[in-house]
Amino acid sequence: MFNPILIIVGLTVLVSAYAWSNHELMESWILRPYKMARDNGQWYRFLTSGFLHADWGHLLFNMIAFYSFGGLVLGVLANGTGAPGLDGFGALGGLWRFLLLYLGGIVVSDIPTYFRHRDDREYGSLGASGGVASVLFAGVIFSPLNKIYMMFIPVGIPGFIFGFLYLAYSYYQGRRRGDNINHDAHFYGALYGVILVLVLMPASGLEFVRQIQYFIKSII
Repeated sequence: MFNPILIIVGLTVLVSAYAWSNHELMESWILRPYKMARDNGQWYRFLTSGFLHADWGHLLFNMIAFYSFGGLVLGVLANGTGAPGLDGFGALGGLWRFLLLYLGGIVVSDIPTYFRHRDDREYGSLGASGGVASVLFAGVIFSPLNKIYMMFIPVGIPGFIFGFLYLAYSYYQGRRRGDNINHDAHFYGALYGVILVLVLMPASGLEFVRQIQYFIKSII
């Protein structure tokens, strides 16, 4: 049966693994703002860089997160939730909106990175983190009380709390620039996912608030 999530995961794994042994492909597809600013024919790097990863750890983390939330998000976009105003768009309509969410997240999340580093000859960025963050945060909007589990933390964190902490951490690290991780892609990919979901399904925002209110009342 046609499963677009598995196809994206499989394609990303194959491209990343092949690029590790093909430096020419890696170098021609990675996000290089300096080169892109001086050659308008290289805008494709905004998208192709999302199919490359630094190593197996980077690749598996992104693909596991994408797979974990992708089914929920695609299912809601296609079939809805049954809540008022949250009707789905059908199989085809849900699919192209899902692709807009994921692939659009990869592209849009790297635009701030491009402007920040377009004069940095050595800078390069790769990975699907922006698209993964878009899908993850769409899942948080659709189901904010679903618990998210992280390594070394024995209890689940409600999605909306995790989302707030994730955004705060990504924003702080992006300003700090203390490591080699593109935290800006995480931050802007997450924002893109939230905004796009609210545009596509405005009632999801009301349902999100309703569920948060229910959660607060249950613990008071």
